[in-house]
Amino acid sequence: MKRKNRKWFWNVVLGLSVLLSLLAFMLHYHNWTRLEPDRMQIISGFYYRELPYKDITAVEWSQKLPQMEREHGFSAGSREKGVFKDSLYPERKVYVYVDDLRQQKIKLTYSDSIYIYMNFTDSLETVSMYHLLREKIKAGEN
Repeated sequence: MKRKNRKWFWNVVLGLSVLLSLLAFMLHYHNWTRLEPDRMQIISGFYYRELPYKDITAVEWSQKLPQMEREHGFSAGSREKGVFKDSLYPERKVYVYVDDLRQQKIKLTYSDSIYIYMNFTDSLETVSMYHLLREKIKAGEN
């Protein structure tokens, strides 16, 4: 009997590709935030923003995302992550960290011209983040 020559190299490449794809999906699947006394960090896969509370100029609720054009990002089901261009002002970048498009989103205006839309899978976590950011802005105004 002739022994089959297994293509072990291609099996390893295929396995690593599947593993890397699953890892990238897991990294983008959820928004992680780190709250520090003077700033907030938003991490979602490859997307990372550091927001000093003193630079956040407005916090509002938004039911829908505005019409935008994606520069680069990630989209799966009701999740939307990435960097977008505003359709009215193409030079303006909009950062989106949305875990559930069906729920309301927090709209942050940062440094007077940068917009960030974010929410979490858990709507209670989104509401508590909204109230925390409102308190930080009020504390900074005083």
